[in-house]
Amino acid sequence: MLDTVLLAVGPGDEDRSERLAEAVLTVAQPADATVVLAHVFTSSEYDEVLERLEFDRTLEEIDPDVVAARHSTIRELQTIFDEHDIDYEIRGVVGDHGQSIVDLAASTDADRVVVGGRRRSPTGKAVFGSTAQQVLLSAPCPVTFVRSDDSTSGH
Repeated sequence: MLDTVLLAVGPGDEDRSERLAEAVLTVAQPADATVVLAHVFTSSEYDEVLERLEFDRTLEEIDPDVVAARHSTIRELQTIFDEHDIDYEIRGVVGDHGQSIVDLAASTDADRVVVGGRRRSPTGKAVFGSTAQQVLLSAPCPVTFVRSDDSTSGH
C-alpha cells in the first residue's frame, strides 16, 4: 500500500518541477497518498536562500520548513498538487543532499521516493549523479528517478 511519497527537490530542480510533479501524480493520485514535498539544502545553499529571500537572520533560529515553503520550486509544485487535490506537507532539510533524502525517507516512513537528475554525457549515462546514486542505493523504499529532458543542452 502506498501512503506516503517523498518528493525531494534541490537547487537543480527548477527546470524539471513539472516532470517531477507528473511522476508523483502518477503514483500518489490513484493511491490517495500524502506527498512529503521536501527541499534539501546544503549549508551554503541554505545561507544563499536565506539571503535571497531576505529572511531576518537576527532571529534565534529560522525553521527550514518555512524557508522551503517560500522557495519558488516548492511553490510551483504546491500549485500543481493543489490543482490535483493532492494532500502534501512541506519539509525543509539542511545537510548532505543524498543522506538527507535517505534520512527523510526513513523518518517520514515513505513508501516511495521521487528524485530528479540531469542528462549525462554519453560516457556518463550509465552513472547517476552522486546524490541520485546514494538515494537509489540507500533509500528504505523504492525510488523513482526523473531525468530532466534537457535536449537543448550540449551535454
